[in-house]
Amino acid sequence: MRKAPSMWLMLVMLMFPQIVETIYSPALGNLADTFAVSDTQAAQTLSVYFLAFALGVVVWGIAADKWGRRPTMLVGLALYAAAAAVAMCTDSFTVIMLARAASAFGIAVGSVVTQTMLRDTYSGESLAKVFSLMGMGIAISPVVGLFLGGQLVDAGGYTFVFATLLFMAAGLWLCNATLLPETQTEKQPVQLMSLGKRMLNDPHIWRSAGLVALYNIALFSYYQLGPFVFASMGLDAEQFGYSGVVLGVSTLVGSYLNRWLLSRQIAIQTILGGASVLLLVGAIGVFATEGMRLFNTVPLMLLPMMLVVIAFGLAIPNVLSRALTAYAKQAGSAGAILGLMYYLMIGVGLMLAGNLQDLGVSLIFCGITAFMVTLSRSKAGAPVTTS
Repeated sequence: MRKAPSMWLMLVMLMFPQIVETIYSPALGNLADTFAVSDTQAAQTLSVYFLAFALGVVVWGIAADKWGRRPTMLVGLALYAAAAAVAMCTDSFTVIMLARAASAFGIAVGSVVTQTMLRDTYSGESLAKVFSLMGMGIAISPVVGLFLGGQLVDAGGYTFVFATLLFMAAGLWLCNATLLPETQTEKQPVQLMSLGKRMLNDPHIWRSAGLVALYNIALFSYYQLGPFVFASMGLDAEQFGYSGVVLGVSTLVGSYLNRWLLSRQIAIQTILGGASVLLLVGAIGVFATEGMRLFNTVPLMLLPMMLVVIAFGLAIPNVLSRALTAYAKQAGSAGAILGLMYYLMIGVGLMLAGNLQDLGVSLIFCGITAFMVTLSRSKAGAPVTTS
């Protein structure tokens, strides 16, 4: 009988890639000052991260089908820890960029293999509820990441951030080596070319990848551009870190609301429609209030930004839980291809947002496009489940 992995360990492994990114965001200004690079150059370390993450998702997803879930997880975490050590010790911005790419490649294992293990163990409505629970955990990630990142940058700059990430990675490797079971019951032949062709010709996959990308671009464009918006208001990295508490609570609200709606048998497509409207309204609000202050201390844009992250908490679990229902027998490889699609979209989207340096415009583009994709998805109907 297949042993179910610890829900707590799965939760931490899904949270960690997002903690890794948000803990780094408050360091962008310090990084730009230390290495004498522009804000745009510093912000591009985030887009490089997601492009390398996309490649990692493919490699680890295929490896999870060929080697098994457990050994793949351990190798990816070890690579991430090594890259964090290099980033901590270097005095070259180029090496920082390369180390960031290597660390993103390694930690992608936490996303794709964890999702694959959950799909190994759960299905149907139970899988949707598990992904919703995971969404609630991910909601805590920005709180942990931004708050801790702000404190670390204030205490010792970007090197303290990388030192903490190295310590966390080593601890997670030990936990996985001790507690993680193997959930793959039989190895399936990996027919990547035929699987990839099938998925690339599947409109449902494109819509799912597009929605995951758009909600992530909306969320991470705040982490990418927010430090510079705060700096323009005379606020520092520590104060930017505190904004993560507000946004993290908002994502938690979205995830809790999603679980409540699912328990009331509200159709997933209805939930996704509501999320797209919230995203668009929040984006318009950020555009209208960016740069304004409330009571001379709190950026007013945080209020509509809360709607954006509530929409994220509503949408992501429902898209991911339904995305691969037709590809169950090659869940690892299918998850890798899906991940490659949406992480490439995220990387390109954040590269454009970094060059644009306008948070409100970036969010409005995400909101309008997500609304249109959701409407198209609703008209197309649910995907057909096959073996």
